[in-house]
Amino acid sequence: MRVVVFGASGQIGRFLLPRLAADAASVRAISRHPRDRPAGVTWLRGALPDAVPALTAADALISLGPLDAFAAWLERTPLTGAARVVATSSMSAASKHDSPDPGERALAARLCDAEQRLAARCEALGAAWTVLRPTLIYGAGMDRSLTPLARRALRWRVFPLPAGNGLRQPVHAEDVALAVLAALDRPQSAGQVLPLGGGERLTAAAMFARVRAALPVATLPLPIPRAALHIAARLRPSLRGPLARLDRDLVADNAAAERLLGLVPRAFAPRAPD
Repeated sequence: MRVVVFGASGQIGRFLLPRLAADAASVRAISRHPRDRPAGVTWLRGALPDAVPALTAADALISLGPLDAFAAWLERTPLTGAARVVATSSMSAASKHDSPDPGERALAARLCDAEQRLAARCEALGAAWTVLRPTLIYGAGMDRSLTPLARRALRWRVFPLPAGNGLRQPVHAEDVALAVLAALDRPQSAGQVLPLGGGERLTAAAMFARVRAALPVATLPLPIPRAALHIAARLRPSLRGPLARLDRDLVADNAAAERLLGLVPRAFAPRAPD
Protein backbone atom coordinates (compact mmCIF):
# COMPACT_ATOMS: atom_id res chain seq x y z
CA MET A 1 0.00 0.00 0.00
CA ARG A 2 1.22 3.51 -0.89
CA VAL A 3 0.23 5.89 1.90
CA VAL A 4 0.38 9.68 2.26
CA VAL A 5 0.11 11.10 5.79
CA PHE A 6 -0.75 14.75 6.45
CA GLY A 7 0.04 16.24 9.86
CA ALA A 8 2.58 13.48 10.40
CA SER A 9 4.74 15.40 12.89
CA GLY A 10 2.02 15.50 15.55
CA GLN A 11 1.46 13.19 18.48
CA ILE A 12 -0.55 10.57 16.56
CA GLY A 13 2.01 10.52 13.76
CA ARG A 14 4.77 9.75 16.23
CA PHE A 15 3.17 6.35 16.86
CA LEU A 16 1.63 5.80 13.43
CA LEU A 17 4.63 6.33 11.12
CA PRO A 18 6.84 3.49 12.42
CA ARG A 19 3.95 1.02 12.13
CA LEU A 20 3.05 2.18 8.64
CA ALA A 21 6.67 1.99 7.54
CA ALA A 22 6.83 -1.62 8.71
CA ASP A 23 3.73 -2.64 6.75
CA ALA A 24 3.30 -0.32 3.75
CA ALA A 25 5.12 -0.36 0.43
CA SER A 26 5.82 3.38 0.68
CA VAL A 27 5.00 6.11 3.17
CA ARG A 28 5.19 9.82 2.41
CA ALA A 29 4.76 12.12 5.38
CA ILE A 30 3.81 15.76 4.79
CA SER A 31 4.35 18.38 7.48
CA ARG A 32 5.43 21.98 7.88
CA HIS A 33 8.03 20.84 10.43
CA PRO A 34 9.31 17.31 9.73
CA ARG A 35 10.50 15.45 12.82
CA ASP A 36 12.37 12.18 13.32
CA ARG A 37 12.53 10.09 10.18
CA PRO A 38 11.64 6.42 10.75
CA ALA A 39 13.20 4.05 8.26
CA GLY A 40 10.96 3.67 5.24
CA VAL A 41 9.33 7.13 5.53
CA THR A 42 9.91 9.93 3.01
CA TRP A 43 9.32 13.38 4.51
CA LEU A 44 7.92 16.14 2.31
CA ARG A 45 7.69 19.70 3.56
CA GLY A 46 4.28 21.23 2.93
CA ALA A 47 1.17 22.73 4.45
CA LEU A 48 -2.55 22.34 3.81
CA PRO A 49 -4.45 23.50 1.89
CA ASP A 50 -2.31 25.57 -0.50
CA ALA A 51 1.30 24.47 -0.07
CA VAL A 52 1.14 20.73 -0.72
CA PRO A 53 3.86 19.35 -2.99
CA ALA A 54 2.88 17.45 -6.12
CA LEU A 55 1.95 13.90 -5.22
CA THR A 56 2.08 10.77 -7.30
CA ALA A 57 -0.67 8.19 -6.98
CA ALA A 58 -1.46 6.89 -3.50
CA ASP A 59 -3.64 4.04 -2.31
CA ALA A 60 -4.56 5.75 0.97
CA LEU A 61 -4.61 9.27 2.40
CA ILE A 62 -4.42 9.88 6.15
CA SER A 63 -5.12 13.26 7.73
CA LEU A 64 -3.99 13.86 11.33
CA GLY A 65 -4.05 17.66 11.27
CA PRO A 66 -6.73 20.34 10.88
CA LEU A 67 -9.65 18.66 9.16
CA ASP A 68 -11.02 21.78 7.47
CA ALA A 69 -7.70 22.40 5.70
CA PHE A 70 -7.54 18.78 4.53
CA ALA A 71 -11.13 18.91 3.25
CA ALA A 72 -10.37 22.14 1.36
CA TRP A 73 -7.31 20.56 -0.29
CA LEU A 74 -9.25 17.41 -1.15
CA GLU A 75 -12.02 19.43 -2.80
CA ARG A 76 -9.63 21.11 -5.21
CA THR A 77 -7.32 18.17 -5.95
CA PRO A 78 -7.99 15.69 -8.75
CA LEU A 79 -6.91 12.42 -7.16
CA THR A 80 -6.08 9.20 -8.92
CA GLY A 81 -5.85 5.85 -7.25
CA ALA A 82 -6.70 6.85 -3.66
CA ALA A 83 -9.24 4.25 -2.62
CA ARG A 84 -9.12 4.95 1.12
CA VAL A 85 -9.22 8.11 3.23
CA VAL A 86 -8.92 8.11 7.03
CA ALA A 87 -9.00 11.40 8.95
CA THR A 88 -9.07 12.50 12.57
CA SER A 89 -11.58 15.09 13.72
CA SER A 90 -12.35 15.72 17.41
CA MET A 91 -15.10 15.08 19.95
CA SER A 92 -15.13 18.87 20.26
CA ALA A 93 -17.51 18.72 17.30
CA ALA A 94 -20.10 17.44 19.76
CA SER A 95 -18.91 18.69 23.16
CA LYS A 96 -18.42 22.37 22.24
CA HIS A 97 -21.43 23.03 20.02
CA ASP A 98 -23.30 24.68 22.93
CA SER A 99 -20.28 26.22 24.70
CA PRO A 100 -20.72 29.66 26.31
CA ASP A 101 -17.57 30.69 24.40
CA PRO A 102 -18.39 31.86 20.83
CA GLY A 103 -14.95 30.74 19.65
CA GLU A 104 -15.55 27.20 20.86
CA ARG A 105 -18.99 27.10 19.21
CA ALA A 106 -17.36 28.23 15.97
CA LEU A 107 -14.76 25.45 16.29
CA ALA A 108 -17.48 22.81 16.71
CA ALA A 109 -19.35 24.14 13.67
CA ARG A 110 -16.12 24.18 11.62
CA LEU A 111 -15.35 20.56 12.53
CA CYS A 112 -18.84 19.34 11.64
CA ASP A 113 -18.74 21.23 8.35
CA ALA A 114 -15.32 19.76 7.51
CA GLU A 115 -16.54 16.23 8.25
CA GLN A 116 -19.48 16.71 5.89
CA ARG A 117 -17.31 18.22 3.15
CA LEU A 118 -14.80 15.40 3.40
CA ALA A 119 -17.53 12.78 3.15
CA ALA A 120 -19.12 14.48 0.14
CA ARG A 121 -15.80 14.84 -1.70
CA CYS A 122 -14.78 11.23 -1.05
CA GLU A 123 -18.10 9.97 -2.31
CA ALA A 124 -17.71 12.07 -5.45
CA LEU A 125 -14.25 10.55 -5.96
CA GLY A 126 -15.43 7.03 -5.22
CA ALA A 127 -13.06 6.78 -2.24
CA ALA A 128 -14.07 5.05 0.97
CA TRP A 129 -13.69 7.29 4.03
CA THR A 130 -13.62 7.02 7.81
CA VAL A 131 -13.50 9.88 10.32
CA LEU A 132 -12.32 9.32 13.89
CA ARG A 133 -13.41 11.67 16.68
CA PRO A 134 -10.94 11.23 19.56
CA THR A 135 -11.50 12.65 23.01
CA LEU A 136 -8.63 14.36 24.85
CA ILE A 137 -5.42 12.88 23.39
CA TYR A 138 -2.30 12.36 25.50
CA GLY A 139 0.77 10.16 25.42
CA ALA A 140 3.48 11.99 23.46
CA GLY A 141 3.99 15.07 25.64
CA MET A 142 2.60 17.22 22.83
CA ASP A 143 -1.01 17.81 23.87
CA ARG A 144 -2.27 21.26 24.84
CA SER A 145 -4.30 20.16 27.84
CA LEU A 146 -2.51 17.92 30.32
CA THR A 147 1.12 18.46 29.30
CA PRO A 148 1.17 22.26 29.84
CA LEU A 149 -0.42 21.70 33.26
CA ALA A 150 2.25 19.13 34.13
CA ARG A 151 5.10 21.36 32.92
CA ARG A 152 3.91 24.31 34.98
CA ALA A 153 3.65 22.04 38.01
CA LEU A 154 7.22 20.83 37.47
CA ARG A 155 8.42 24.43 37.25
CA TRP A 156 6.56 25.77 40.28
CA ARG A 157 6.23 22.54 42.30
CA VAL A 158 2.52 23.34 42.74
CA PHE A 159 -0.25 21.37 41.04
CA PRO A 160 -3.67 23.07 40.78
CA LEU A 161 -6.58 20.66 41.26
CA PRO A 162 -9.79 22.34 40.07
CA ALA A 163 -13.04 20.92 41.37
CA GLY A 164 -14.89 19.01 38.69
CA ASN A 165 -17.30 16.07 38.69
CA GLY A 166 -17.69 15.77 34.93
CA LEU A 167 -16.41 12.52 33.45
CA ARG A 168 -13.35 12.44 31.21
CA GLN A 169 -12.06 9.72 28.88
CA PRO A 170 -8.47 10.53 27.80
CA VAL A 171 -7.26 8.43 24.88
CA HIS A 172 -3.60 7.57 24.29
CA ALA A 173 -2.14 8.80 20.99
CA GLU A 174 -0.92 5.30 20.20
CA ASP A 175 -4.47 3.96 20.48
CA VAL A 176 -5.63 6.60 17.98
CA ALA A 177 -2.80 5.50 15.68
CA LEU A 178 -3.94 1.88 16.03
CA ALA A 179 -7.49 2.96 15.17
CA VAL A 180 -6.22 4.64 11.99
CA LEU A 181 -4.42 1.45 10.97
CA ALA A 182 -7.49 -0.65 11.70
CA ALA A 183 -9.68 1.67 9.61
CA LEU A 184 -7.33 1.19 6.64
CA ASP A 185 -7.68 -2.58 6.87
CA ARG A 186 -11.37 -2.91 7.72
CA PRO A 187 -13.79 -1.95 4.94
CA GLN A 188 -16.73 -2.22 7.36
CA SER A 189 -15.58 1.05 8.94
CA ALA A 190 -16.07 3.00 5.69
CA GLY A 191 -18.64 5.79 5.67
CA GLN A 192 -18.52 6.15 9.46
CA VAL A 193 -17.80 8.98 11.90
CA LEU A 194 -16.53 7.05 14.92
CA PRO A 195 -16.18 8.50 18.43
CA LEU A 196 -13.03 7.24 20.12
CA GLY A 197 -12.26 7.61 23.81
CA GLY A 198 -9.88 5.93 26.19
CA GLY A 199 -10.65 2.69 27.99
CA GLU A 200 -11.64 4.38 31.24
CA ARG A 201 -14.00 7.12 32.36
CA LEU A 202 -13.05 9.13 35.43
CA THR A 203 -13.93 12.49 36.91
CA ALA A 204 -11.99 15.55 35.82
CA ALA A 205 -10.64 15.88 39.38
CA ALA A 206 -9.42 12.26 39.35
CA MET A 207 -7.79 12.78 35.92
CA PHE A 208 -5.81 15.77 37.22
CA ALA A 209 -4.81 13.81 40.33
CA ARG A 210 -3.41 10.96 38.22
CA VAL A 211 -1.38 13.38 36.14
CA ARG A 212 0.08 14.82 39.34
CA ALA A 213 0.88 11.33 40.64
CA ALA A 214 2.77 10.56 37.40
CA LEU A 215 5.22 13.45 37.78
CA PRO A 216 8.82 12.58 38.63
CA VAL A 217 8.99 15.13 41.48
CA ALA A 218 6.75 15.92 44.43
CA THR A 219 4.34 18.82 43.97
CA LEU A 220 2.09 20.62 46.40
CA PRO A 221 -1.58 19.95 45.64
CA LEU A 222 -3.59 23.16 45.37
CA PRO A 223 -7.35 22.49 45.40
CA ILE A 224 -9.26 25.25 43.60
CA PRO A 225 -12.81 25.68 44.98
CA ARG A 226 -15.78 26.31 42.73
CA ALA A 227 -16.14 29.91 43.93
CA ALA A 228 -12.64 30.69 42.64
CA LEU A 229 -13.47 29.04 39.29
CA HIS A 230 -16.61 31.18 38.93
CA ILE A 231 -14.61 34.34 39.64
CA ALA A 232 -11.96 33.31 37.09
CA ALA A 233 -14.64 32.72 34.45
CA ARG A 234 -16.05 36.21 35.00
CA LEU A 235 -12.65 37.87 34.89
CA ARG A 236 -11.36 35.94 31.86
CA PRO A 237 -14.08 35.20 29.27
CA SER A 238 -11.75 32.80 27.42
CA LEU A 239 -11.93 30.47 30.43
CA ARG A 240 -15.72 30.26 30.50
CA GLY A 241 -15.93 27.34 28.11
CA PRO A 242 -13.28 25.11 29.75
CA LEU A 243 -14.45 25.92 33.29
CA ALA A 244 -18.12 25.37 32.42
CA ARG A 245 -17.24 21.89 31.16
CA LEU A 246 -15.58 20.76 34.39
CA ASP A 247 -18.93 19.43 35.58
CA ARG A 248 -19.99 18.11 32.17
CA ASP A 249 -19.28 14.62 30.88
CA LEU A 250 -16.89 14.69 27.91
CA VAL A 251 -16.89 11.04 26.96
CA ALA A 252 -17.27 8.89 23.86
CA ASP A 253 -19.32 5.79 23.19
CA ASN A 254 -16.68 3.34 21.99
CA ALA A 255 -19.15 0.63 21.00
CA ALA A 256 -19.00 1.32 17.25
CA ALA A 257 -15.21 1.73 17.20
CA GLU A 258 -14.70 -1.50 19.14
CA ARG A 259 -17.12 -3.38 16.88
CA LEU A 260 -15.87 -2.04 13.54
CA LEU A 261 -12.17 -1.61 14.33
CA GLY A 262 -11.63 -4.38 16.88
CA LEU A 263 -9.85 -1.90 19.15
CA VAL A 264 -10.09 -1.75 22.94
CA PRO A 265 -8.24 1.40 24.14
CA ARG A 266 -6.15 1.33 27.31
CA ALA A 267 -7.16 2.75 30.68
CA PHE A 268 -5.76 6.11 31.80
CA ALA A 269 -2.47 5.35 33.55
CA PRO A 270 -0.16 8.23 32.58
CA ARG A 271 3.60 8.04 33.03
CA ALA A 272 6.05 10.93 33.20
CA PRO A 273 7.16 10.52 29.53
CA ASP A 274 3.52 10.82 28.43
